[in-house]
Amino acid sequence: MPPTAGADAGGHEQENDPGHPFARLTPDFILAAVEACGHRCDGRLLALNSYENRVYQVGREADEPLVAKFYRPARWSDAAIAEEHGFVAELAAQELPVVAPLAAADGATLRHVDGFRLALYPRRGGRAPELDRRENLVVMGRFLARMHAVGATRPFVHREAITVEGFGHDSVAFLAERWIPSDLGAAYASITRDLFAHIEARFAQAGGVRMLRVHGDCHAGNVLWRDERPHFVDFDDARMAPAVQDLWMLLSGEGEEQRSQLDAVLEGYEEFADFDYRELALVEPLRTLRMLHYSAWLARRWDDPAFPQAFPWFASQAYWERHVLELREQLAALAEPYGQAAY
Repeated sequence: MPPTAGADAGGHEQENDPGHPFARLTPDFILAAVEACGHRCDGRLLALNSYENRVYQVGREADEPLVAKFYRPARWSDAAIAEEHGFVAELAAQELPVVAPLAAADGATLRHVDGFRLALYPRRGGRAPELDRRENLVVMGRFLARMHAVGATRPFVHREAITVEGFGHDSVAFLAERWIPSDLGAAYASITRDLFAHIEARFAQAGGVRMLRVHGDCHAGNVLWRDERPHFVDFDDARMAPAVQDLWMLLSGEGEEQRSQLDAVLEGYEEFADFDYRELALVEPLRTLRMLHYSAWLARRWDDPAFPQAFPWFASQAYWERHVLELREQLAALAEPYGQAAY
């Protein structure tokens, strides 16, 4: 298992591995890249909270600051990024509250500067959504229904879907080969085998649910609340998935709380679109797949200096013991007959 790196008070913006691509993102490089896109910078620069990519607020002379997003090399293809930008543009055209990338004079939203892919966004303010208020959940449901109506009009071609194979089996295989401590290997193999049996049974039970373009990472951190409505940001994880993928991530608390929250979201959702209630059987499977994928994501990014600094606990025995315990608890949730569980 890789050694734990010491934390750096400067945060992830201070890259300490000269061999990592993001190490080139010095303040001078970032400002020069934005200026190469036609914007006159005033020298102000603020690193924003992002690990998969690198995102900065950049001040401009005599204008509002911009947000500059430098894509992680080799993660998405140009075509996949273009699909993300195109989806957000479609949503904006329907007057949905999303933050779309700015287009250059030639209409391009993806820029190439000295080996990096870069997108520029207007800065948008807002506060964290209060999702413990029923009326806000109803509003979220309305906007998600409208978003999904757009997402259902055509598929993604170049972006991966959320599948049991990709998010589940591939993640488990990667972790089992390189990361799971030897004394937990048998327990991990047994638990994940049982998890997949239940997950695949739930997908079979749900039948052929519709896959559509969704936000994919629709948690409260990717929603800014202002003017009494949500503003959706960061479509980097947009994928093909069932509609319920964007709904279950809004839920929190114990079973009864989550049932009440889901009722509120669906109340708003069904004002604008029909919801296939068979998809509720997929809430716990999708939650489990996200848990597996998240651990594999951290492992796959461990050569990025930002990750050992931000997640030092990931390389510890205690993390993996806790992870196995959480998977065991998730197995219990999946084992409950559908209809008696929280949904």
